[in-house]
Amino acid sequence: MTDSLFSALFLGLLEGLTEFIPVSSTGHLLLAGHFMGFESAGKTFEVVIQLGAVLAVLGVYAARIGRTLRDLPHDPQARRFAGSVLLAFLPAVVVGVLAHDVIKAVLFESPRLIATMLILGGIVLVVVDRLPLVARHHDAERFPLPMAFGIGVIQCLAMIPGVSRSGATIVGALFLGADKRAAAEFSFFLSMPTMAGAFAYDLYANRDVLDWSAMNQIAVGFVAAFVAAILVVRWLLGYVSRHGYALFGWWRIIVGIAALVALSVAG
Repeated sequence: MTDSLFSALFLGLLEGLTEFIPVSSTGHLLLAGHFMGFESAGKTFEVVIQLGAVLAVLGVYAARIGRTLRDLPHDPQARRFAGSVLLAFLPAVVVGVLAHDVIKAVLFESPRLIATMLILGGIVLVVVDRLPLVARHHDAERFPLPMAFGIGVIQCLAMIPGVSRSGATIVGALFLGADKRAAAEFSFFLSMPTMAGAFAYDLYANRDVLDWSAMNQIAVGFVAAFVAAILVVRWLLGYVSRHGYALFGWWRIIVGIAALVALSVAG
């Protein structure tokens, strides 16, 4: 029992610490679960702890979200911002619904694919961080609608485990003219409908096999993910404004290589 709670605590912290930085929380969770031998019936644990991370970012941005919702009836800029987030969310809805079964049954069951995508995504982050990209957009709430849609299309790459939702959206935003801080912040805003939608769809798709018997594990993982995600969201914007994304790229490369070595040794 103690071992299972420790595993739940570790995986919850891992989810919260990695969900909003461009290292792939899904890749880290799947690899960690694989090597720890941790499994939950119907992936109940993994589905629910994601909600902890969603609530964390909602909590951090509660005032801004409330202000936007309050201003929607009379402020064109508020309507444009809400529209940009929903427009960016739309491609993930279409691709996620159409490809959900293939993604969950095939891609999520390949640790070597996950490790490889961690490495490739890390290389992309390191290279992009060194490119002399010209930032034209410095406010995440004022991205043009075509730019927001483009970020949403690029986000769909993150349905391959190991790519990273935040990594895809941040790199996409940087290439489309955002500065480093605004790219991360728009990724936060986009994560809210995307992760909430994924949570709701996973819950519905697995409704017949969800196992709520291990409530102690689920509760520990949920709280750990919530607390860790709050800390990361509050810290990340200041860090990337000063230092960029190279650290996360190198971390992905190291973890991916370590995972491939461990998988090869294990046979």
